Amino acid sequence: MSNFRFTPYDDVNAILGEVLTGVQVILGDNFVGMYLDGSLASGDFSYETSDIDFVVATARDVSAAQMAALAEMHGRIGQTDSKWAIQVEGAYIPLPALRRYDTHNATHPYIDRGASNLRWEHLDIDWVIHRYVLYNWGVALTGPPSRSLIDPVTPDELRQATADLLAYWWAPMLDDPTHLGRDGSRTYAVMTMCRALYTLQLGDVVSKPAAGRWALAHLDERWAALIESAMGWENGRPMSDSQETQAFIRFTYETSRNL
Repeated sequence: MSNFRFTPYDDVNAILGEVLTGVQVILGDNFVGMYLDGSLASGDFSYETSDIDFVVATARDVSAAQMAALAEMHGRIGQTDSKWAIQVEGAYIPLPALRRYDTHNATHPYIDRGASNLRWEHLDIDWVIHRYVLYNWGVALTGPPSRSLIDPVTPDELRQATADLLAYWWAPMLDDPTHLGRDGSRTYAVMTMCRALYTLQLGDVVSKPAAGRWALAHLDERWAALIESAMGWENGRPMSDSQETQAFIRFTYETSRNL
């Protein structure tokens, strides 16, 4: 059992504790703090479907030697038998880049859910949204409050980031639905569209479940069955087909262009 009590879940705490302990040793005086992002920060974590989102703030860029050691650590953790071994998603971001998103200073060490290989990755415009979550709800495992490291994100910045993300990532799926082939992928798409519509309308960010509830109350009834199916989806159950999901993506994308 982990000695850390970051969350209500012992196995989540064990993984977080292992990452935190390793990161502090590897980074030394380059380590500033480690923070929970995503659903663990916003309060809508699902033990069955969520992942573990984290951000490590560094004083300066991660060195080549530190990168190699961090990659080895994450690879080793990914080989353990924990349910969460490859359900970790996070980034190592130096303080100047964390304070305000700049596409010209957005390539940082990153590990994605479903893998255990840390790599250099260009963080896209959705990190404006990540920064908003960190500013408002970020949980410090250790280090100064996340709010002190990040400039406030305005409602218009959130709307623009959401519109850019829809154009860059989601609009191409209207012509090529390859990424929508699995039930889980379509569920993710529908819930992400709910959250995008919420942000476009209100200039705020909420969790996917909260956005789904808002969408059911405020969108045309034409989308109700699709949203309800996504909100109630469990691994192994069927989800609506790609065409219906594409239609909802198109509606969301067109909404972003008309605001």
